[in-house]
Amino acid sequence: MGKVSAAVARRGAERRGWLRGAPPPRWVRLLPVALVAGVGAATLISPDPLDIGFLLGAIPPLAVLSYSPLVTAVLGAAVLAMLTVPAFQLDRPGGTDLLTVAFVVVLSVFVSFVRSRRDAQLNLERTVAEAAQRAVVPPLPEQVGPVRCAGLYRAAQRGTLVGGDFFDVRDGPFGVRAVIGDVQGHGLSAVATVASLLGAFREAVLDQQELAEVAGRLDRRLRVDSADVRHAELFATAALLEFSADAAEVRIVTCGHPPPLLLRGAAVTELGLAPWTPLGLGLADASAIGAQSVRLHPGDRLFLASDGVGEARDAGGGFYPLLERLAGLGEQAGADPARLTELVWGDLSRFCRDLQDDVTMLVLSPAPPGHR
Repeated sequence: MGKVSAAVARRGAERRGWLRGAPPPRWVRLLPVALVAGVGAATLISPDPLDIGFLLGAIPPLAVLSYSPLVTAVLGAAVLAMLTVPAFQLDRPGGTDLLTVAFVVVLSVFVSFVRSRRDAQLNLERTVAEAAQRAVVPPLPEQVGPVRCAGLYRAAQRGTLVGGDFFDVRDGPFGVRAVIGDVQGHGLSAVATVASLLGAFREAVLDQQELAEVAGRLDRRLRVDSADVRHAELFATAALLEFSADAAEVRIVTCGHPPPLLLRGAAVTELGLAPWTPLGLGLADASAIGAQSVRLHPGDRLFLASDGVGEARDAGGGFYPLLERLAGLGEQAGADPARLTELVWGDLSRFCRDLQDDVTMLVLSPAPPGHR
């Protein structure tokens, strides 16, 4: 789990970028030192005095971006020393006002102190938020019972780990069951609804014998939540799957969600399933909901995705051709479900540079007999 947490932290920092709270890149940290060295070398090498002392005034503000108040103060002292030491020929700095530079140094140290306190508070809040979000959608294990699984989630709202999409895979007394869904809206405002639906799913996996009854439990949970917040239009799409004991057959219920795609060899097929209404709009009686069965062969993979994948557009307004791209990406991934999600994500990111919706993928496949 330590490696997983570290990887999540690194990925979160990469996605935030250094202007959004991640540590600055190395070149930003080296810039103040390089500027000090460059000005000092230029003045020592040149036979004539150079009127470049004004460049030193930029060093303390640059140090604020990367360094602690103590290091900022040390760099500021080095700047003042260079302006006054005769060897650097900046003792008569021309247009450089020594008092002004001294004021900038003091102000930069103060700003660095405020920034360091703010960063410490933001890091604490981010750690708490990520721990809470990770508790809502924990990382999937590589295998649940006889089913290999891999999930990928990229929230539309920067700096968050979860938003309006969700997935989970659980083993229970009635077999391995999986869910993938998309709550109305996205971002932190949808996290409470996601947590409520996942809690209902995890309970229903243990209690409900029929897959359709699990869907009915989620629908009821969402309708109760909608009444509590007086939001009559709150709904969610979802696909639920239930695997047989040997994972040779899967039963599927879709509630307004895109149907799963079956990868069998080099072929990709969209499963023709009868969709039911989205969750929260009042499903029919659970006994009337038909779960459709699909036989699985060794090596088959089921690929499920949120509409953030299929509805992503390129610069020209064209939709991402998931069905066309998936066959080639599936061949590259081989039998590794996690590799397939990463390949699709990379291809999608290149196709659409500005994704505006949550992106969720779930890949499920029967585990080889020797790995069950």
